Amino acid sequence: MRHLLAVLLLASVAACAGAQDFPRYGDDAYQPRLRQPGKDVMWLPTPDAMVTRMLEAAKVTKDDVVYDLGAGEGRIPIAAAKQFGARAVGIEYDKDLAALAQRNAQRAGVADKVTIIEGDIFKEDFRRATVVTLYLLPDLNFQLRPQLLAMKPGTRIVSHLWDMGEWEPDEAFTVADSQAFLWRVPAPVAGRWSLVDDRAFFRLDVDLVQKFQRIGGTYTLRGKTRPLLGAYLTGTTLGFTFVDFDDSVRSVRAEVNGDRMTGSLRFAGNDTPLTGVRK
Repeated sequence: MRHLLAVLLLASVAACAGAQDFPRYGDDAYQPRLRQPGKDVMWLPTPDAMVTRMLEAAKVTKDDVVYDLGAGEGRIPIAAAKQFGARAVGIEYDKDLAALAQRNAQRAGVADKVTIIEGDIFKEDFRRATVVTLYLLPDLNFQLRPQLLAMKPGTRIVSHLWDMGEWEPDEAFTVADSQAFLWRVPAPVAGRWSLVDDRAFFRLDVDLVQKFQRIGGTYTLRGKTRPLLGAYLTGTTLGFTFVDFDDSVRSVRAEVNGDRMTGSLRFAGNDTPLTGVRK
């Protein structure tokens, strides 16, 4: 029932938008019909203004590999290559749309940067992506969520219109009354960490709990355990504030890489190098 309601809502959104929002994107060989049925979703292209905003939100550069899940006629992979210089791959189940997308990439002059795969997004491997874009349905986003969360920490995920349920977005934005959401795959940080400064003068034991990118926990300093303050995790960037034994406020900001982190301890405007190891 939830899937049916989402399909009906998507059809309603398309009807309200009007065909003028979606320029003709076919060719003499094939012209897709707005809202034509597909394997799991109808064909409804993301407007160009939203495409640009989604790629800007993900901070796409020439160093990125962008995968568009459900590529349709190819406008997101083409924009990623043409406007941002990225390498892009579109996965499209419909063979006619996939062929059209590849021809569109050729016409746009980015066939050397864009690859269109005729395939199923639940079967194709997109783990090498640094950015993933979607315009699917809530149930499909939810089915993909474990696979997305297992991607390399820091990978950016951008979804037009639909969210990821209890995995809250890091950012949300609106273009012409249509919403989109951005997530950064969070590094797994739960557990006990031992943090020391570069002189081994300062040591902090930190116990972290985690749900998606939401984190909290406690720290132990000189035998006394207290709660962390303002703990956050954005992709691979971890930060928190704590009260030192002399009641001064200090903060930690670090980059997490597996069972290690490197960063700095900040106090009174001064930064001291800091490293951490998960026990």
